[in-house]
Amino acid sequence: MPDVPDYSIIIPAFNEEAELPTTLDAIRTAMAAQPLIGECIVVNNNSTDSTAAIATAAGADLVVYEPINQIARARNTGAQASRGQQLIFIDADTRICAGLLAAALRQLTTGSCGGGAIIEFENTQQAGVLGRWGIATWRRISTFTRTAAGSFLFCQRAAFEAVGGFDQKLYASEEVRLSRQLRKWGRAHGMRFDIITQPTARTSARKFHWYSGPKLLGWVFFMMLAPIAVRSRRFCGFWYKRPTG
Repeated sequence: MPDVPDYSIIIPAFNEEAELPTTLDAIRTAMAAQPLIGECIVVNNNSTDSTAAIATAAGADLVVYEPINQIARARNTGAQASRGQQLIFIDADTRICAGLLAAALRQLTTGSCGGGAIIEFENTQQAGVLGRWGIATWRRISTFTRTAAGSFLFCQRAAFEAVGGFDQKLYASEEVRLSRQLRKWGRAHGMRFDIITQPTARTSARKFHWYSGPKLLGWVFFMMLAPIAVRSRRFCGFWYKRPTG
């Protein structure tokens, strides 16, 4: 019988055949360097490409299917299928190193209920001045408010289940809400929720290639001015639609 894992890495994936091999290769390398036992789960979120087959071929321990395209739901589906007491959520286009995984696991075994990491973007040449300003601003906000980016978030299973997991009424910003809930739960239980500043997680800058800097900032300001919009898939197309052609 396979050993029960200490931690579970959960990757939501919708049409991610291009990104998954690199992401899973980095995760497998990072996992191999840890003394704890881990498992890697990919959630095939109703993909229409070869995401599921590539996830299996690239080394995922388990591929589960979630038919409804919603990031919060996909992450929760992965958590339900997982067996570890420590949960680590990583986006399909985010690469981690062994040092970052070790730091997250160390926090989770030394009094932390969860946390996140500083996110660096790959190939930001096309981001422009506004895009780079936005990246720098989010980095400061994330660190100051202790809010994890969805690209890399980790937590204790007990805390995750106590707060109800990711809010499935939200189509975006579910990681912001979960960070807030975990911070509150942690305070009540004498536990921390911190952002790791080094090493960083590296994520694809593809949205900066798909959309202009002003358009990206426009999405951000719209969500800030009308936060209720994250409850509507219609208004969250930025997270669910990809340019074609």
